[in-house]
Amino acid sequence: MTQRYKIVLAYDGTNFAGFQRQPQQRTVQSVLENALNKMSKKDDYITIHGSGRTDSGVHALGQVVHFDFPHHIPAEGMLRGLNSMMPLDCEVKACEIVSDDFHARFTNHGKRYVYRVSQGEFVDPFKRLYTGHYKYKLDLSRMEAAMEDVMGTHDYSSFVAAGSQTTNHVRTIYEAKVYRDQANDEIVFEFCGNGFLYNQVRIMVATLLEIGNGRRPIHDFLRLYEVKDRNECRETAPASGLYLKEVYYPENDEKKSISN
Repeated sequence: MTQRYKIVLAYDGTNFAGFQRQPQQRTVQSVLENALNKMSKKDDYITIHGSGRTDSGVHALGQVVHFDFPHHIPAEGMLRGLNSMMPLDCEVKACEIVSDDFHARFTNHGKRYVYRVSQGEFVDPFKRLYTGHYKYKLDLSRMEAAMEDVMGTHDYSSFVAAGSQTTNHVRTIYEAKVYRDQANDEIVFEFCGNGFLYNQVRIMVATLLEIGNGRRPIHDFLRLYEVKDRNECRETAPASGLYLKEVYYPENDEKKSISN
């Protein structure tokens, strides 16, 4: 009898070719599946299911994955067993035994992303893999005003990258904020919504930076919703500054949890 597990992963995306398994590539999915199949010692291949994909270079603080395992192992044992086999750039932060109707992708009702932008004059060698970089002057109040237009239910067709297989571009963003991290000389963007399109957050951040620099009108998002033209947004912020912070599920799930 199989047992379904839900785990929360943190990983440094620098040396991963994204989350999803790809031929001849090191991905988060392939690393985790290799560990699970070594643990199971069964012929049936164990496949993991993530809450969504992250691209090459994108990091995660709270990616959620589920899988069915052919042996019963307590949640703490699964957490410790997997972490003993994880590379240094990936850690299992929490493990839960969940019901068979839990699905990491299809039962989540929201995600939270953070994007960090370094504001130094030159690229900091110790931040280059973990932040975007924008040395030009930024007016925080302009970006704060624009964030009011980011929130709500809109057609984000102007903010989806080529190659997306999704035809419905309507999404709802519940929370959007920007603030200055004085200690680290960074601008931090945070978005919480019911779902995000391919590269949507990175395109929105690039657009907000142009608003902050005065290269776009404060309320240009309203025009971009109407034109539905990716070419109107022009830029995409680098993958290095993006973090999947948290994935949300119904709070009434009955579960037994163990975490670090």
